[in-house]
Order: sequence, then structure tokens, then C-alpha cells
Amino acid sequence: MDQSSGIRASLAGRYATALFALAEENKSIDAVQDSLATLSAALGESEDLRSLIGSPILSREDAGKGIAATAKSLGLDKLSTNVLGVLAANRRLDQIPAVVRAFSTLASGYRGEITAEVTSAHPLDDKQIDALKAQLKKRVGSDVSVSTAVDPSILGGLVVKIGSQMIDSSIKTRLNTLSQAMKG
Repeated sequence: MDQSSGIRASLAGRYATALFALAEENKSIDAVQDSLATLSAALGESEDLRSLIGSPILSREDAGKGIAATAKSLGLDKLSTNVLGVLAANRRLDQIPAVVRAFSTLASGYRGEITAEVTSAHPLDDKQIDALKAQLKKRVGSDVSVSTAVDPSILGGLVVKIGSQMIDSSIKTRLNTLSQAMKG
């Protein structure tokens, strides 16, 4: 099974595949990817936005209004905004991070790039992402697009996944390794 059929098998993958097909049809893959990157960065920075997408008590209507207002304030493109509305109507806003990652993987595959999923304790700025892309390009020998996620529980460092390969330089893993070594 190739990577794209694995993506299509997941719930988020089905939304991402539909969004990708619409973006390709409308020649707006880059615009959608930029909008999703903006949304992903906002999720990393805003506790309120994370609460909105994770709230099981908001009605579909309220979730839809909240996500529409967020999309407008972030200046997201029309296709991304429409898909967010569908996610809200179907009570699937919690799938946004997975949809963003799946779309990024599909767009990278379309361009012939390799996608790296990077998890950091804090949001990475553009300069850090560019430096990371350069290092990954040296390692894999081709252009690499980066999909970022924030997980404060790793404490520091990075966890990078490229296909089935994982590079874990997180402080959490280092502390766990040290703890195991001390136990003997």
C-alpha cells in the first residue's frame, strides 16, 4: 500500500483527499496549503482555538460560527474555509491537525517532494523551519516539505518522521533513556 492510499483510508485522510481534489481542480493547491499552515500555526499558539476544536459541548452551529470567524480572521482561502465548515457540521473539528498533515503529504507527493512530520515543544519560526529543511535535504538527498506539530510534553528538541524513519532528539526521550540506564 503506498502512502497516498494509507492517507485515504483514515477519516482525516478522506477529508484531506477531497480538499486536495478540489484544490487541484481549482489550481489552488499552494493557496490551500498556505491556509492550512496558517491554521496549524494558530493552533500551536492559541489555547482558545485548541479548545474550540476539541470541545465536545459546543453545538454544531456554534462550532461552525467559531471556526468561520477564525477562518476569516486568519484570512484562509475559500476552499479551506468551506472544508472547516464541513468538519464543524460533522462534529470533526478535532480532525483538523490530521487533515493538515494529510493534505501536506498529498501536496508534497504531487510535487515530488518528501514530507517530514516534525514535532517540537514550541512552535518553530520560519528561519528554524528553513534550516531544518536544509539539513533534511542533505540527509535524504531531495527537497523536503515540513509539516509541523507542537507537543509541549517532549520538553525540548525535535521528533522528525520521514516515511518509516524516525529521528527522536527530544529531551523527554533522552530523560527516559537515562532513567532506564540508571535502573540498570
